[in-house]
Amino acid sequence: MKNQRRVNTSHLTLMGLLFALSITLTAVEYLLPPLPMLPPGVKLGLSNIVTMYCLFFLGRRSAFTIVFLKSAFVFLMRGFTAFLMSFSGGILSALVMLLLLLLVRQNISYLIISIAGAITHNLGQIIVASFLLGTALVFAYLPVLLISGVIMGTLTGTLLKVVMPAFNAIGNVTPDSMNRQSRSNKNI
Repeated sequence: MKNQRRVNTSHLTLMGLLFALSITLTAVEYLLPPLPMLPPGVKLGLSNIVTMYCLFFLGRRSAFTIVFLKSAFVFLMRGFTAFLMSFSGGILSALVMLLLLLLVRQNISYLIISIAGAITHNLGQIIVASFLLGTALVFAYLPVLLISGVIMGTLTGTLLKVVMPAFNAIGNVTPDSMNRQSRSNKNI
């Protein structure tokens, strides 16, 4: 009983730290001046690094929890429409990354999974935008979002590899049953 409580407390603490990190990355992204070459609506997606880390090393429940918490934070800061956009993109992205992990676990790199996640995040958002606006004309913007998904997915996948030692340091404070560090040796 004590051990189970310690595991739950450790996991809760880790999830709190990761949620705070995802919010901080979002805030940093909003503070950055817009890059002149980026089309409107295209963001770096830095907080997706946290979602990917959760999915790859802590499991699907942790990843979907982070997606929901990030979307709830967006609701508090920017309203219901922004929540729908964030939630739809985040859920679709996490689902596709999870499916790729389950279907081709040994034969796919985390970089490809990151790119697929970024593309489907944009796809989920444009589908919801289409419903909200009541027109399919928004899909004319899809090629721009697909290309940006490839670029931003490559960037966030590469950044995940760079910050992996810091994530591993956080993960080392958790019990061995939660820590899936052996998977971190996989090529990103």
